[in-house]
Amino acid sequence: MPATEQSVLVNAPIEAVWARLGNFHDLSWAPNVINSVVIDGEVAGDSPGAMRILKNAFHETLLEKNERDHVLKYSIDDGPSPVSKDEVENYVGVIRLSQSGKSDGTLVEWTSSWDSAVDDAVDFCHGIYQALLAELANSFAGRQPAGT
Repeated sequence: MPATEQSVLVNAPIEAVWARLGNFHDLSWAPNVINSVVIDGEVAGDSPGAMRILKNAFHETLLEKNERDHVLKYSIDDGPSPVSKDEVENYVGVIRLSQSGKSDGTLVEWTSSWDSAVDDAVDFCHGIYQALLAELANSFAGRQPAGT
């Protein structure tokens, strides 16, 4: 089963980062990576079942939003090669937040796994998630750490 795993330390409290990520329909914090989000369906962006289309190509569904543990799970239902529905199945992405031991920072871990006969999507997905995590961290970059 191919998979990716990447993380970043964000200079913000966990609740602030969770608030930024909590609406599945809002990726305004990543303008250099995602320039188009189309809401698909009637389900609100903070509820399981919410669907979106990113960049007119990636069809995704929010599977779980766990407020207590700060975890989002979603699926990629279709997309461009190498993550098209003809090339991968059971694609699940997980975004997990945890409080960092360093000041009030938040560790954001983004993992994904899927079923596929080949590993073509690994580098493709890893690069996208690294770019998204950098955008997330940069969206808090001007913030002063607590206690300063």
